[in-house]
Amino acid sequence: MDGSILKRAGTSGFTHSFLFGFLLTPLLAWIFHRGWGSTRGTFKFWLVFFGTQIFTHIILDAFNAYGTGWFEPFSHYRVSFHTLFVADPLFSISIGVATLVLIFSSRDDKNRTRWALGGIFISMFYLSYGLFNKYQVDGVSEKSLTEKIVPTQYFSTPTPFNTWLWFVVANTDSGSYVGYRSVFDKKPIVDFQFFPRHDSLSYLVTDKNEVNRLKRFSQGYYTFEQKGDTLIFNDLRFGQMIGWKNPRAGFVFHYYLQPQLDNRLVLQRGRFANWNWQTANDFIMRIKGNE
Repeated sequence: MDGSILKRAGTSGFTHSFLFGFLLTPLLAWIFHRGWGSTRGTFKFWLVFFGTQIFTHIILDAFNAYGTGWFEPFSHYRVSFHTLFVADPLFSISIGVATLVLIFSSRDDKNRTRWALGGIFISMFYLSYGLFNKYQVDGVSEKSLTEKIVPTQYFSTPTPFNTWLWFVVANTDSGSYVGYRSVFDKKPIVDFQFFPRHDSLSYLVTDKNEVNRLKRFSQGYYTFEQKGDTLIFNDLRFGQMIGWKNPRAGFVFHYYLQPQLDNRLVLQRGRFANWNWQTANDFIMRIKGNE
């Protein structure tokens, strides 16, 4: 396995940490103020300008499933609110349209401020809507869990490109329960599938540091899986390959531990595997809910 992938996964969080933001903001402000003097703004102006951009980015990134290393390098804990898919066009489109208008409109146009605020307001409204949907899904999921499952860890996160269909994972000591819930479902419970963790398989890996980095990156949401001669580590946080259609489907982010197969595309190879027009239509139908 390409160990460099694991190193990047474990250490790249520093660029999204608060410490990095506090160091970079004054540096950029000083560079731009020195380069333009007072013709484009004071040092305070550039400080506020870059600080707003950097810290808004750091905070917003914590709303997806990847998580953000806010406290790097002092802590490797990744903050994740699991509210938005990593690339949700419904969140980004209003800001994108507003940005294009601002680029091509005159600086004297009195409507520029309205476009900017409008784009931000719509995106924030959608984020709030996602939080509301998450609250609903968590309520139903937790009621389903209390009947027979006592989780040690739990999360729900949206499936690709929407905030209506959610992927739910509940960890226990021996494995994970996985299910899906649409905000339009009529059924009062979530149907969970159990995936054993198989921690004993980790002893087959000679590089224990590699395994520990994977476990840390997955935040405890993982399973080991043996397929023939291949040992696989699954990171459950990013969902399954069309799992909303096939409850026993494989997981999107899987790492080959033995033999040392190609892992260079590990972060993308399973995201849309087995997708076609039919599965896309099935996905939409699942979002609409079941009885």
